[in-house]
Order: sequence, then structure tokens, then C-alpha cells
Amino acid sequence: MLPGVFYASLAGFLAALASSSAKLSLGADHLKEVCETGLKIWTDRQASGRDQGLDTTACDWLHIPLRLLCGGLLFTCNAVMWTFFAKALRHSSSSARATVTTTASNFISSAFLGHVIFGETHASLWWVGIILTLTGLLVLHGSTHQASQENVSKKDE
Repeated sequence: MLPGVFYASLAGFLAALASSSAKLSLGADHLKEVCETGLKIWTDRQASGRDQGLDTTACDWLHIPLRLLCGGLLFTCNAVMWTFFAKALRHSSSSARATVTTTASNFISSAFLGHVIFGETHASLWWVGIILTLTGLLVLHGSTHQASQENVSKKDE
């Protein structure tokens, strides 16, 4: 049971990472802004008291390879995610358990990555939905374990 939960959680995280990669590769100029901010920090450290103007022309073309890299990360994360999801299905007692665990992990990971990468915040209704999903996950895990114990006790009789 534990390997199935681990693989399902990892599959959910990889799905969220793939979604974030898609948003970075196909979204607005977020990568260009990150490039300009990183270049500013780097030139400030290199200047060490010298007066240098900020030249952001490198970011005019550098965001294109970064977008392509994020697109490659999108396909890689999706391929690995499906591999881990298949392993979760194989190691779980039910496909519902693996699916719900992957979904819950995806929601939580999406919230975390969205906050860290994009500075997103979520409404209270979104958090209520997450709590209901996690509660359902706990009920599913508890009821499956209890049902398997009842089946074992019936076989003993």
C-alpha cells in the first residue's frame, strides 16, 4: 500500500510541475521578467560599486531557449508522471485510491508551485475544495483498509 501512495503522490507532483512548465513556456512574458530580474541581480553583484547601466538585450532572445527548455520539461514530466501513475495503479489496492491520491497531490503541488513560481494566491473556496478532497481521500483510505480486514475475517470463519 505504501509504495502505491508514494508513486501516486509523486505522479501528482510531476503533473503539477508539467502544468507549471506549460504555463512558463506558453504563457506571457514571465520568463523574460525573470531573466531581467536575474540579470539585474547578477550585474549588481558584478558592479561592486562601479556605475554600470542595465543592459537587458540578452533577455530579448534568451527567453526563447528558456521557453523551449520549459516545453521539453513539460513533455518529460508528463512521460515520467504517467510511468509513476502506472506504478501507483499496480501497487495500490484499488484504482480509485491511486487516482484520488494523485489528484490530491496534484492540487496541493499546484498550489505550492503557483505560489512559489507565479506568486498566486487562492480564494477560500479553493481551500475548502482541497480540504474536502483530502477528507475524501482519508475516508477512501480508511474504508478500503477496513473492508479488506472484514474480508479476511470472513474467510477465517
